[in-house]
Order: sequence, then C-alpha cells, then structure tokens
Amino acid sequence: MKTRVIKYTDEPIGEIKMISDFLPPPDQLVLKEETVKVTLALTKESVDFFKRVAKDKHTHYQTMIRTLLEQYTEHYR
Repeated sequence: MKTRVIKYTDEPIGEIKMISDFLPPPDQLVLKEETVKVTLALTKESVDFFKRVAKDKHTHYQTMIRTLLEQYTEHYR
C-alpha cells in the first residue's frame, strides 16, 4: 500500500470568522424521559427482523422498536 504524502503550502487562508459556541453542554445532550416497562408479545418474524437490522446498524433492537412506536405516536398525536 502506497503512503500518501501531504504537501502543505504557506498560503493565505482568507478571512476567518469566529462563531459563538452553539453546542449544549454534555449533560444536556441525553435527556431522560420517563419510561414504563411493558410486556409485549410480538411475532417471531418481526423480532427476528428487528434483530437482524439492529445488528447491521450496530444498535439494539429494543431501541429500534421503541423509536418506531415513538414516531408513530408523534405522527398521530
């Protein structure tokens, strides 16, 4: 494998514009919502689907199902 060589030049950058910090602090990035535990019977086929997709997306299948229900609720609210 060939290693690329980066060549830097001493050229003017142009006008620099400073922007204010617009990102929230870390403790405000994850908002905890009140949750309720439920028991739900789903078909094996649907659970297998969510598990397969979650594995491909490197996430949890329960999170995907919860997000789906939240989006459905928000749409029809």
